[in-house]
Amino acid sequence: MLKYIIKRILMLIPVLIGVSIIVFLIMRVFSPDPAPIVLGQHATLQAVAAWRQANGLNDPIPLQYVHYLQGALTGNLGMSYYTKTPVVKEIFSRFPATIELACVSIVLASVFGILIGVISAVKKNTIFDNSGMFLALIGVSMPIFWLGILLIILFSGTLHWLPSNGRINPLLEPSHVTGFYLVDSLISGNLDSFVDAVRHLILPSCALAMYSMAIITRMTRSSMLDTLQQDFIRTARAKGVSEGKVIRKHALRNGLIPIITVIGLQLGSLLGGAVLTETVFSWPGIGAYTVTCILNSDFPVVQGVVLLVAAIFVFMNLIVDVIYAFLDPRIKYSKKEV
Repeated sequence: MLKYIIKRILMLIPVLIGVSIIVFLIMRVFSPDPAPIVLGQHATLQAVAAWRQANGLNDPIPLQYVHYLQGALTGNLGMSYYTKTPVVKEIFSRFPATIELACVSIVLASVFGILIGVISAVKKNTIFDNSGMFLALIGVSMPIFWLGILLIILFSGTLHWLPSNGRINPLLEPSHVTGFYLVDSLISGNLDSFVDAVRHLILPSCALAMYSMAIITRMTRSSMLDTLQQDFIRTARAKGVSEGKVIRKHALRNGLIPIITVIGLQLGSLLGGAVLTETVFSWPGIGAYTVTCILNSDFPVVQGVVLLVAAIFVFMNLIVDVIYAFLDPRIKYSKKEV
């Protein structure tokens, strides 16, 4: 297993290099020239030429990539064209907001998705099954931005129960220790700040979790239906094992492997930045910021974000594979044999 983990980590290198080449070429070939955007529409040709020269954009594209790769290997992803701040600092100042939103969303999606999926499989072709599948169909079909707007209108505009945007009331913002407001509030012992951060999280996390919950629900139901038809389930029931124990210990555990795959991929996607959700709820995360940088042709920031997202997906797949070995020993032994 250790060899397998090391091998997968080494595979990260060519993946990131390939991704960096693709995004580098796309930004250079298909994006507008950033110089007039940064300097403004009244910039002179001399000023534009000087800015391009200062930022290395007059060099051949292969040479630009070599310089970029040399910097990336030392942890230097360049400077933002607009803020003149290191890209690493720009990304990680906003990434905690996305991580916080994504983690809360995937927890909600996993808990309710697995619960509804198990109930639907156990109560197949009943009103519980039909209701669960109808809810999953709505979750898959409903656009996230539309659901977010509906939640804002109902719970913020009409009922006035929850805030409609932002991460926290600026007056209650805790001291920045980790960048995660829930954690920072607890560290500082500020209960009011923690409660306000939770209230700001409810609407965007519910909107973001809806699609993932629908996917997890359908996968859980399908996996459970297949597992419940296996011989070992009938054997367990014949031995007099209680139905609850059959479902929890035998069926659910053996049916978790494809479910874990879906959860891992969904979490990787959410960590990459939930663009629509962050935009609708004015959530200061990496997704909405990346869209702004793409529109403004801020090459270094876009390249840095794409590399980060690619690394997240690879690591999430690695974590999923490691969890497989604990859920199903056959996978672990087969890897040892290989």
